[in-house]
Amino acid sequence: MLTDTVPLTGVISLNNITKAFPGVVANDDISLDLVSGQVHCLLGENGAGKSTLISILAGMQLPDSGTITIDGETVSIGSPKIAMRHGIGVVHQHSTLVPSLTVIENLMLGETGLLLKEKEARSRLDELSALLGISIDPRTLASDLGLGQQQQVEIAKAMWKGSRLLILDEPTSMLTPSAIENLAESIGRLTERGLGVVFITHKLREAYSMGDCVTVLRSGKKVGFLSPERMKELDEDQAQAEILRAMFGEDLRKAGTLDEAADLAGATEATREVAQVDLSARPVVIELDDVTSSGRTTDVMVKDVSLRIRSGEIFGIAGIDGHGQTGLAEVVAGQRAAVQGAVRLEGEDITRTGVRDRQELGVRYVTDDRLHEGTVCDLSVALNFVLKRIGKAPFWRFGQINRSAVNTEAKRLIDEYSIRTPSPSTRAAALSGGNIQKILLARELAPGAKVVVVNKPTYGLDLKTVRLVHDLLREFAAGGGAVLLISTELDELVELSHRIGVISKGEIVGVVDNDGVNTAEKVGQYMIGGTHAGD
Repeated sequence: MLTDTVPLTGVISLNNITKAFPGVVANDDISLDLVSGQVHCLLGENGAGKSTLISILAGMQLPDSGTITIDGETVSIGSPKIAMRHGIGVVHQHSTLVPSLTVIENLMLGETGLLLKEKEARSRLDELSALLGISIDPRTLASDLGLGQQQQVEIAKAMWKGSRLLILDEPTSMLTPSAIENLAESIGRLTERGLGVVFITHKLREAYSMGDCVTVLRSGKKVGFLSPERMKELDEDQAQAEILRAMFGEDLRKAGTLDEAADLAGATEATREVAQVDLSARPVVIELDDVTSSGRTTDVMVKDVSLRIRSGEIFGIAGIDGHGQTGLAEVVAGQRAAVQGAVRLEGEDITRTGVRDRQELGVRYVTDDRLHEGTVCDLSVALNFVLKRIGKAPFWRFGQINRSAVNTEAKRLIDEYSIRTPSPSTRAAALSGGNIQKILLARELAPGAKVVVVNKPTYGLDLKTVRLVHDLLREFAAGGGAVLLISTELDELVELSHRIGVISKGEIVGVVDNDGVNTAEKVGQYMIGGTHAGD
């Protein structure tokens, strides 16, 4: 059993923290100590309460009850600025750097006075660079940094005015194995200097390899704690078994077996190998030929993009979030116009074809905005299944909804996709994120689908639902469908994709065949500035 022992000397203590939102208790009476010189891993599935707890510590949320003490004194952390005064720095999952500014300008944001003290700032950057074991030109634009470099600058930014506790929120999602090793080395240097580190992850192997101690959260509760002493007593398999029982419950009913639970929780480096099949002779299903999209004020447009996805292929898109992924998805789905180039479906030009006609032709889109764009939350589960078939038989008859046909279809899909809902008439807004995602997949993978574009299909989902989504995409491809998979999880792309394209500033800068030989590292080379490559 995981013990509930806590370290004797704490840098910062969270005491009986409770935080509730409408319909959910995000944190339920959680207590833990964060000790100087230690890496404290906070482990749990998406929705376990990790982000809420850390947002309270970082001053972005106030707890409903409970206290925070620093060196034994109770403090109120009412804003991120106050958190920084207490030496609490946060590196968020997605970059907060301003792309158009240099490294040094990003680090000096918020400094008062018109004449910035750049000499002092460069000296501070040199100190932090030595501490982190990195070398970054302060004059480099943030947009020109690789993902690993961006993260190192984010860490320096979090520590800019001194820090006693560094919070890293899911820091490895799009890092290559070598970049993860570099991050681990930097964390080691920080803890040697007495800094406390909170390492938030949903991957068990990272918690074991990075952490001096591990706290497990499940459904808003603290369900286990593995102390530094206990970590030293156990070998990796024993520690893994204890953590998994805390994550999934003693009987592992959510996972079925210990091995399956380990697979779900990312306990090892191994992932399922992509089926090594020769796709070169398969017909091209969807093709983009030198496509440039129209732009929007908040999006990066795609520029001169050419790619071909064949029958049975999953084509992954990697890159820094916000570099044209949404533009690429929407130009394929028809939601965004192509101002140059051509989009072809099975050889037929569909460049000027609208969204509804593309849907009829078999082009389907699972948006990353499942709550707003993907569903109409105030409508029933049943009606959300047929949203894109309004007016079509058998669901509409004589201009009226055929409720019998709609409900029959809904019951079939609820059963087939294991959607947990009280009834087909339940409002979609009442369902969990995972069940809403199943509605989208059930709708878009309906008969007639030839191409499915999926944008961050597993973001925010629990581990078992992630596995289900992966299996659905594999099954669709195995049946001859073509998948364009956009993800911010490099592990997910490597596990599912036959080929992976890297997008940067709206352009595909390289394509890697997933042959199982250092795929992640090859993708990483393009992320840090590799040359353009065709498909």
